[in-house]
Amino acid sequence: MTQAHRASDVPFVIDVVAGQSYFWCSCGRSKSQPFCDGSHKGSGFSPLPFVAQKSEKLFFCGCKSTSQAPFCDGSHNR
Repeated sequence: MTQAHRASDVPFVIDVVAGQSYFWCSCGRSKSQPFCDGSHKGSGFSPLPFVAQKSEKLFFCGCKSTSQAPFCDGSHNR
């Protein structure tokens, strides 16, 4: 598997909607960050599905180095 590309040096703050499905980009290539647009094809990466349990503001990882995917764990600071 190839190393992910850094999409952002900061997390993406997203207002998610309860019951809605989201597909977090794990490769860093998507033009629709932090979500997948299919740009990973052929990279060995796959998007990570996430279903919002409630409507709230969440911090999605932008650096693609998080250990708590799809959420930011502060890895961009290291």
